[in-house]
Amino acid sequence: MADLSPKTRERLEIQGFVNIDDEALAPIASWLRLAPALCATIAATGTLLASPKILLLLAPVAALGAAFPVHPFDLIYNFGIRIFTGTRELPHRGYPNRFACGLGAVWLVATALLFLAGKNAAGYVFGFTLVGVALLVSTVDICIPSMTYRALFGWSDRDKPAND
Repeated sequence: MADLSPKTRERLEIQGFVNIDDEALAPIASWLRLAPALCATIAATGTLLASPKILLLLAPVAALGAAFPVHPFDLIYNFGIRIFTGTRELPHRGYPNRFACGLGAVWLVATALLFLAGKNAAGYVFGFTLVGVALLVSTVDICIPSMTYRALFGWSDRDKPAND
């Protein structure tokens, strides 16, 4: 079984994955990166092609990720990949992570509107900034929007890490 480093644990707790023991979280921690990795890939494609259509198709997926505790792309893992890995379902996403998805949805729409308005340079800056943020969370679990959420709203009693 894989070990969960203290740094990874801290980064996942910032995202809202709290009150889950290391033994349960370690085997699936890397799979929590699937949704942001897919979002980053699709957003990068939409930005590279300056395609409002691709960006606007991804925006509702991000909005659903904000509205519900299970991201739509988590379903790929929960109902597909995990059958082959023999691991448990992904835990529900906490408010910091859902906040990140909400910001992503707004950012995708803004980027698409910039491309539609012919402001391609600004569209590329917006789009690739979003892709960079998504790549951070999908590679090293650093989620800047979740950190922003924690800075703005702190930790509620129910989502404080067990060691606090």
